[in-house]
This record gives sequence, structure tokens and C-alpha cells, in this order.
Amino acid sequence: MGGNEQKFVQEAFDTNWVAPLGPNVNNFEKAIENYVDENVHVAALSSGTAGLHLALELLGVGFGDEVLCQSFTFSASANPIKYLGATPIFVDSESDTWNLSPELLEKAIKERLAQGKRPKAIIAVHLYGMPYKVTEITEISKKYQIPIVEDSAEALGSSYKGIKCGSFGDIGVFSFNGNKIITTSGGGALVSKNEEHKKKAVFLATQARDDAPHYQHSHVGYNYRMSNVLAGIGRGQMEVLDDRVAARRFNHDFYKEHLTENSNIEFLNEPSGYYSNRWLTCILTPSFEVREKIRLALLDEDIESRPLWKPMHLQPIFKDCANYTDGTSEDLFNRGLCLPSGSNLEEEDLHRIVALIKNVI
Repeated sequence: MGGNEQKFVQEAFDTNWVAPLGPNVNNFEKAIENYVDENVHVAALSSGTAGLHLALELLGVGFGDEVLCQSFTFSASANPIKYLGATPIFVDSESDTWNLSPELLEKAIKERLAQGKRPKAIIAVHLYGMPYKVTEITEISKKYQIPIVEDSAEALGSSYKGIKCGSFGDIGVFSFNGNKIITTSGGGALVSKNEEHKKKAVFLATQARDDAPHYQHSHVGYNYRMSNVLAGIGRGQMEVLDDRVAARRFNHDFYKEHLTENSNIEFLNEPSGYYSNRWLTCILTPSFEVREKIRLALLDEDIESRPLWKPMHLQPIFKDCANYTDGTSEDLFNRGLCLPSGSNLEEEDLHRIVALIKNVI
């Protein structure tokens, strides 16, 4: 916690705004808008997953449609496609940013069109806080007129060519889950430059109640709005966001400085014009066997690490979905490891982790 969260939460209690609306919600949305881009409109929601679900619905995704989705990601990027009765089509990553491959994305679009199927949306993810290839993916989106849902769940504070992530897609989504760079305990936000998207998202997120003196509903709605209490936590967290980014980047730089010399450990580098919040510091080891030796050695000392995301096209739940892959994400999964990256790590912790890894390699 940064310090002022409790003050804003107390305001919610003092003013009796303990509901999924109120001054904290409004001011939290405004804080995100001011941070990301003054031309965006933000709807605070109960989770990032809710934001992805609403984004797809706003873009007209429905039963039987196809949605192109980055395979190398957390399952929450793909699950909302299934909520709507649509079918995910998974696309592999490129090695520069570990995100959606422009070449494979265009190949997938061409093949789907040749089969008479026009994808309704593209879900592109800024994985581990590293921006995807915004210029190339946006050009493909415009060329084929397929809108982008920008999954920025892990990328608040990241930027591409000086522009904050969350503002590139037709609709962007943030997550404030407990493990993210800032948190509202649970929560998320939908971001769009189209104010109507925000209005429709809030309408759907509050059970789609029609403008009537009684409870009348012409659409299926959801209970997705953020609580005014949790939004108070978010207001306090926004005040320390830049500090959190600095702490995460310090962790990454420390690991890189101490682990690259005389070892085969690789790090995900920032291409020119990219700025990652380094939500998690990830390494690539020479092999699955080395990765496991490191992971288990850390675990023996009660230090949690974790393999990189298992690609969606390898998940049992999505095994029957079409995929356009070249082995990139599977290799990353087999050799990659997420190291402890919390904003409150001390240098003593980092030295201890590095020493154990060096002992293995």
C-alpha cells in the first residue's frame, strides 16, 4: 500500500458510499484517464476479465464468431471469447517482444477469409508489461478492418514510442488484481477513445437496466461495476504507480546485471521505442532441465518462481481450436521462468535469489 488508500476508503464509509458507484469510482476513472491519455474514457469494473468480456460484446462478437487471440498469455485473455459462444483462433508470438506475431496474424486472417470466415476481433496482449508490436499489428487491423482489443492487464505504466499502453486498441483493458503492479484487491478497467463505448460498458456492467421508473431490461446485463470502496484503494495506488514501475524496473536491472555474465541466462530486452513496466522479470534458460533445476532450487528455499505462461493452444480446454503457430511460445514456455518481482523486494532478497541461481548454473 502507498499510504493514502485507507484515507479514500474511509471517505467511502464516512459518506456512506459503499456501493458499485460513487466519488471514488469517478475519481479513480479520472486518475486513469489523466495518466494514460486525456482523450480516453475509462469504466472501472470488477476485473480485467470483465473488461475483456464487455470489450468483445461492444465490438459485436457473438455466437459462432471467430476471434484471433494471442496464444502466449493467461487464460483470462481467451476465456471471454467462449463466454460469448465465439471461437478463439490462436496465433503464436514473435521472439522480439514475446507477443503477437504480425506475420502469423496476417497469415491467420488470410486463411480465415479464404474459408469464408471473417474474424470479428483481435486480442493482442502486452505480455509481462512489454508492449506488443503496435505499429505492425495496428496496420494489419486497419488493412483488414478487424478491431483490436488491447489486453493491457499486465502493462499499466508501460509505453510505446512515448504513448501509454491501454490507448492503442479500439478498446483497452487493465487489471488491478492483487498480483498486478497496482491493485484494488480485485478490479479492472475498460478504456476507449470512444465515449459511447464507456457509456455502453457501464450500462452492461450494471445489469443493463433501461431508463425507466421500474426495473426494465432489454439486454442481458452483468454485475461488473467496481465498488466505491475498492476504487478508494485504486485512487491511493495511482499516486504511487510511478514508484511501483521504478521498483519493478530496478528488480529487472539487478537480475540482468548479476546473471548475464558468464551464464547462458537470457532476458527480454526492450526494443527501441519500447518501455516496459517490467511487471515480472522473466529469464530464458538454456533448456527445460536447467529451468527446472533453478525453479526447484528456489522452491527448496521457499522462494516462489514460476514457468512462463503455458500457451493457450496447448491447454486442454482449447485443444480443438485452430492455431497458427511456429513453436516460439512453446519454446518460451519450456525454457522460461518468472523470478520474484514484487515492488517490496529488498536488495538483500535479490542478492539471495541471484546467489541461488548462480549456484545452480
